[in-house]
Amino acid sequence: MSLSNVAVCLILLLLEECALTAVGSEVVSLRCRFGFIPCKDGSDCVLYSHLCDGEEDCPDGSDEQDCAAFCTIGQFQCAHGKKCIERRQVCDGVAQCQDRSDEVHCHKQDDACDHRCDENRCIPESFVCDGEADCADGSDEATCGAESCSAAEWRCGSGQCVSVSMRCDGHPDCKDHSDEENCAEPPPCGTQRRCPHSHECLLDEWMCDGETDCKDGTDEKNCKESPVTCGEFQWSCSSKTQCVPHDWCCDGSKDCRDGSDESACAPVPCPPHLFQCGSSECVDPSQLCNGVTNCLDASDEGGECLKEKCSQECAQDCHGTPTGPRCWCKMGYKPVDGGLVCVDVDECASGPSVCSHYCNNTDGSFQCSCSHGYVLEPDRHRCKITGEPYLLAAVQSEVFLLGLRSSSLDVLLSSEKRSVLSLDYDRQKQRVYWIGLDTDHIRWLSRDQKSRGTVIKGIHAESLAVDWVARNLYWADSVNGQINAVGLDGNGTRTTDRVVILDRDLGQIRSLALMPQKGLMFWSETGDEAQIECAGMDGSERRVLVSRSLRWPVSLTVDSLHNRIYWTDEKLKCIGSADLDGEDIKLLQLMETPSPFSVSVFNDMMYWSDTKRGTIQRAHKTSGKNHQVLLKRPGQPFGLKVTHPLLQAIVSNPCVSKRCSHLCVLAPGLKSVCKCPSQFLLDKDGHTCSKSKDSSFVLFLSPNAITQVFLQSRHSSSGLREWPEHRQFDLPKVMKPTKFDLVLRDLTLYVSDANQPAVGLFKMKDAGLVPRGKLLGLHKDSIRAFAVDWISLNVYWSSEKLPGLQVTSPEGTHTSVLIGDGVGGIESIALHPPSGRLCFTNKVQEGDGITVECANMNGQNRSVVWSKAVRPTLLLLSDEGNQVYWADAGLAVIASVGTDGSGYTEIQTEGLTAFALVNNVLVWVTKTDRSKCWFSDDQDTGKLWFEVKTEITGMKALAKSNQKGTNLCSNANGGCRHICLPFPGGMTCHCSHGQRLVNGKDCVPDPRCPDGTKPCLSQEICLPLNQFCNGVADCPDHSDENCLHDGEEKKVGLRPKSFRPGLSENIVPENVEAEACGDKLCNGKGRCVRRDGATVCDCDAGYSGERCQDLMGGLAQGPVVYGAVGLCVAVIVLGVTIGVIQTKRTNRRDSSQVVIEHETSMKELQSRSETPSTKPNGKDTEFSEENVTSVD
Repeated sequence: MSLSNVAVCLILLLLEECALTAVGSEVVSLRCRFGFIPCKDGSDCVLYSHLCDGEEDCPDGSDEQDCAAFCTIGQFQCAHGKKCIERRQVCDGVAQCQDRSDEVHCHKQDDACDHRCDENRCIPESFVCDGEADCADGSDEATCGAESCSAAEWRCGSGQCVSVSMRCDGHPDCKDHSDEENCAEPPPCGTQRRCPHSHECLLDEWMCDGETDCKDGTDEKNCKESPVTCGEFQWSCSSKTQCVPHDWCCDGSKDCRDGSDESACAPVPCPPHLFQCGSSECVDPSQLCNGVTNCLDASDEGGECLKEKCSQECAQDCHGTPTGPRCWCKMGYKPVDGGLVCVDVDECASGPSVCSHYCNNTDGSFQCSCSHGYVLEPDRHRCKITGEPYLLAAVQSEVFLLGLRSSSLDVLLSSEKRSVLSLDYDRQKQRVYWIGLDTDHIRWLSRDQKSRGTVIKGIHAESLAVDWVARNLYWADSVNGQINAVGLDGNGTRTTDRVVILDRDLGQIRSLALMPQKGLMFWSETGDEAQIECAGMDGSERRVLVSRSLRWPVSLTVDSLHNRIYWTDEKLKCIGSADLDGEDIKLLQLMETPSPFSVSVFNDMMYWSDTKRGTIQRAHKTSGKNHQVLLKRPGQPFGLKVTHPLLQAIVSNPCVSKRCSHLCVLAPGLKSVCKCPSQFLLDKDGHTCSKSKDSSFVLFLSPNAITQVFLQSRHSSSGLREWPEHRQFDLPKVMKPTKFDLVLRDLTLYVSDANQPAVGLFKMKDAGLVPRGKLLGLHKDSIRAFAVDWISLNVYWSSEKLPGLQVTSPEGTHTSVLIGDGVGGIESIALHPPSGRLCFTNKVQEGDGITVECANMNGQNRSVVWSKAVRPTLLLLSDEGNQVYWADAGLAVIASVGTDGSGYTEIQTEGLTAFALVNNVLVWVTKTDRSKCWFSDDQDTGKLWFEVKTEITGMKALAKSNQKGTNLCSNANGGCRHICLPFPGGMTCHCSHGQRLVNGKDCVPDPRCPDGTKPCLSQEICLPLNQFCNGVADCPDHSDENCLHDGEEKKVGLRPKSFRPGLSENIVPENVEAEACGDKLCNGKGRCVRRDGATVCDCDAGYSGERCQDLMGGLAQGPVVYGAVGLCVAVIVLGVTIGVIQTKRTNRRDSSQVVIEHETSMKELQSRSETPSTKPNGKDTEFSEENVTSVD
């Protein structure tokens, strides 16, 4: 036994002896056992530790008499106020106070300690005078010097600095409103309301909102509480005037003003090391059965307290209880097998509220730690930063910089005309980047406001984000459905320097956020299916992260500390969060979030803007408590971003050693990938971008877009499970695309839509497809097949209801039936303009076979080249125009035959959906659960190029050589008034329906119909002109309504011209009138010319008058002419019929003699792709056209 213990024992014995002597003869002697002392009346003994403990244990209360009410210097007074102990005994691990108040809120003695406060708290030097009160009494900020304000700032009476421009502007920016005091006159208000005495400007939403906006408090006076409707994630207080989040109910804190959220709550179970009273309190086991009532219901005393003693072998402690002796475990442990075994409690598993950052469980306890750059608070739970964070906040067209500790407020940007929707900050360059509403550029401003500039022009952007690691700027383009990037340190003003990161299947992108530390990016989409997606910052490893508990996610941010994403949902009126796997979704719906827009997170707090309240607020990111309004300004607040060095910590940049020729972007796992701008391809070295030496490319049609992939990439990117390097063009206002064609010389795309009775025209530009109007305009009909003559720009087409093959001029003003006799349903059309040849499929009637026929492009010299096809489709002609290819879904083959009907070959295939041929390379697509694209450079080997989830419904391969050559229609439409049609070695002029050809080139109205009428297409019925295009079908074939009506998109004019064959770049669309002037001014019977500065009509032959309205003499009319014409037509038809019969007999005879040279299974080609090439040089051999067509 130590000397100190011996001394204590001697003192106790002496005290006991003295007490017995003091009572003397007056009281019967009472001898107390060791550690006890008798009461003054001698009636009982009490523990010495119960003296002056705040509770009367002696019947006469003598144990609480003569206790120290005030402690001397160097002493600590227990919380009950009856006992003083030495200061050195505080937080020594042993409780000297009965209420254990000397061991509460203790800190380790080895902590850095500079300032003591709150009786026993000590904070480090870095926390003193940092602008944030860490002591409850505020003593750590009490003796600090006043903040120094710059010459451009004004000091508030409350101490913070605000911009001089905010003085007397009608909006209080100082905490004490001193910036709006002593103004020469009340400032003008853009709002309809102001404070009656202090004259601050107010919004209606600020009245009675719980925040004092008027210094005199008048905005919060005479307020009446009205019933409110709570959201689906809220709980209604009993008063029906307040809503709180569900998680706030029964959390031990009264959040409802009437306290109803904590009423009728189930008892909270005590930790396993404490005893639970019947009245719910928690009591230390050492206070059980001690004769003193500690529970309100006295359930800690009585019962079996004195009957039995601890005799069990417990793992840690044993205490008597009213139900008998029981084993107990110490704090940090929980009992197993009745306390015979004590196991550790994992405090870290109880939730994030235990530690602010990281929690490490230890045996019987736990330790909190902080991320790099943060300091652990003295409470050993929370983490704090050094240095002040700032909040960049956009309110309408202004950008503010708010100090989150000092409450300083500066205006960074005030000259913008458009609202600032999204912004971000680059710490390295000290620049703010932003995009404005309905602007086509991204701009920047230095934080010192001394320099500004433009990053990129000519774009669409809704959200932006800075990659401070690889030094890139990303933005989301919802118009074109793209996520793009451009370098921050290069010359980004050229649109050609930007790189498309993602452009497939993107909905309406609303927000974009980056996590460069992990090489990840996140974006939110709204629309029919709201979702949040995640991918690498290179576009790889894309996945849907959150698709439930979402309605309208308008903003997105990342919490890199806890690896979570946060978003605002404008329709759910809440702030949501989830982990990086899309799990652990939490929704926080506050009354303060009626219309949340932008959100940012830093450390333990989240910050958001609310467009309805016109406020920027913050609260604890997990609980939503500690709510505070940071900024109130008239105008809608939009984008915001917290800035601090720790949010853009220094991370090793893998792009430094990559040495990409253009743009280096990050990939998952903090890897690097080189990316190329459009029109460039990545070389095999993986670093260099260069223009394709082979300009051949393939266009793939999908339900929502057309995707361009250069053929050159087939060898460097074979076997991909995603699109190779590509460009995607979303199809605006196209619901169900069926066919398409492309004119290379001006990059005009033609697309038919099953849901629209017209062909849409689009200009292909770097930024996407630009609509240029429509051609045709059928009535209750749709285009079945079409092909464009890329020399004359005539469109050859067939429809679902109209029989025959028809041709329409470039402007869409003239249409003629090219082939009508013996033609049924035409599913596919192929053209070869240089030779003047065309081919088409022909299904005359149900039950009969479908023939493949060819003819001149003027409809003459028609012949059947193959009659044994079952379901031929997807026709195309070879570059030479002498071989026609098609896919036969009925026979599961790709077939070809010469245009003279000779040399038939076929390749067997399964699941074919599309194919194309370019430069002797065969490309085809098969469909199972995914779309797989294959290619073959020779007749032996088929290789898998790539596979995607996207449904591919069509494709077209193109090269410069595809659209080379001219014909006699190349210049000035061949001199034809309406339509110029080529044929081998010549050309023919055709007139539109209802007109007849005169002089071999001009067109005049068909005299079979009276003046002022026009004939229907398929029958000899004449109708007045006013019955055409009036919205009512009068012709049996509805041909009178095959036109674009007012209110629809106008037809677009395309003028054929001489050109240099090849891919065009940066072509500006021609600005051509939507309708021909001749149709409008000259009644369709002349053309417009300029004479003496005026536009007049040059009438067609047979017509005169100012507007060509008068029919001149010389044209025969009447029954005689009709009869003569009818007789001539009959003779011609008879002759043609005899010729066709003779031709068909000849074709059948020739076809029966055709020998199928060879069949190669497409399956075999695909399986051979798994076998390495055995060629000596290891390279693919180029081949000739004949090798592909014969497949031998």
